[in-house]
Amino acid sequence: MRSSPTILHLDMDAFYAAVEQASKPSLRGKAVVVGGLGPRGVVATASYEARVFGVHSAMPMGQARRLAPHAAYLVPRFAFYRSISEQVMGLLRDLSPLVEPLSLDEAFVDLEAGGTAWDEGSARLAGAKLRADIRAVTGLTGSVGLAASKMLAKIASERAKPDGLVLIEPGTERALLGPLPVRTLPGVGPATGDHLRRAGIHTVEELAEAGEDELVRLLGKAHGHALYAMALARDERPVVAERETKSVSVEDTYDVDIHDRVRVGTEVRRLADRCVRRLRGAGLSGRTIVLKVRRYDFSTLTRSETLRGPTDDPAVIREAAARLLESVDTTGGVRLLGVGVSGLAAYTQEDLFAQAAGVDEDAPGEEPEAAPVEERQSPAERRWSAGHDVRHAAHGHGWVQGSGLGRVTVRFETPDSGPGRVKTFRIDDPDLEPAEPLPLVARRPGGSERAEVGGVGSAGP
Repeated sequence: MRSSPTILHLDMDAFYAAVEQASKPSLRGKAVVVGGLGPRGVVATASYEARVFGVHSAMPMGQARRLAPHAAYLVPRFAFYRSISEQVMGLLRDLSPLVEPLSLDEAFVDLEAGGTAWDEGSARLAGAKLRADIRAVTGLTGSVGLAASKMLAKIASERAKPDGLVLIEPGTERALLGPLPVRTLPGVGPATGDHLRRAGIHTVEELAEAGEDELVRLLGKAHGHALYAMALARDERPVVAERETKSVSVEDTYDVDIHDRVRVGTEVRRLADRCVRRLRGAGLSGRTIVLKVRRYDFSTLTRSETLRGPTDDPAVIREAAARLLESVDTTGGVRLLGVGVSGLAAYTQEDLFAQAAGVDEDAPGEEPEAAPVEERQSPAERRWSAGHDVRHAAHGHGWVQGSGLGRVTVRFETPDSGPGRVKTFRIDDPDLEPAEPLPLVARRPGGSERAEVGGVGSAGP
């Protein structure tokens, strides 16, 4: 393991919720919860103001509403979050060619590989400049951890939250890790954590004291060796710039359990087609088709079938998914369905069409991408999602606060305005249209970005 703290871990602070607060002046400093708003929705992100009430990610939305009834509940705008993530990742790639994204709001960077940092002082300067640049470009805050390994850098960024920087100095790693729970270490999930707890091992220090032989006996050779090394603050995992995609999948959760077998089959075919579109969009094909079914009692079943070679043919994948469905009992109802493809390759094997049992070679291929919902629907049929952007011919840009009973309530404000006025319209008002999100940070004349978004902070003039 390197001796200098030149591995950086960035974690944006409450990313989705922070984007919504920066976009909507009236929500700054308020409790904001982003996620699925249906009966079975879950929390994707909660602002720090909402976390005070106990709301956290992956919590059922119904529970969140009971804990924080006065919070703003918004539907995610993933395309917008992705565009802001690309700005942040661009700043990271300015630091080093070795950037390993973990999600839209989290990444590792090898500063030494980019010549950006080589010791404690230069690493701290690089981390501080990154935080300032992120604030200037996006108006948002991120927490930075610096250490000699990926494991320690991630622990450091957790300690830096929110909106901070923590550097773990060389020589202090063992003392820092010792009292932490074993779940802190990569690879220790709920099952492994419970197994270790039953063996009387609760902290990283107790993990180290147990010894390598005992951990191998408890967890197996590979896992035991790896955890013992991490308990001693050894983590040799490199920052990997390109993470290989291992599978492509899509899934849907249904507000009401599906009992009709014909409807289940129709949903599986639709998911297979969506999966193929995603597969082809990535220029990939795959050999193994996977079906996921979560039943009414929350039991989850997976079935898979491996073909002779990789394919991206929609007929082949639909047929394989249908065969897998035949082996699953859906009598009690289905709450989630998913179709995936693994065993990926960057090519297809042309003769695989014959693998689809009973498929006519003249059958049509992939159906064209459906037209966007907004293009097909009349104004009266539009679904106005809470938090999404709209524009009114007379009142300008705003966002949907809520809708129902034939009415939609809109707050008219922009990232650069103060809190805006609220107005209510009929859902079929011809002057009200969906709109694209506005940039969080306005550009000054000449193309430079301003370094302040009201209520979010400033990186200077």
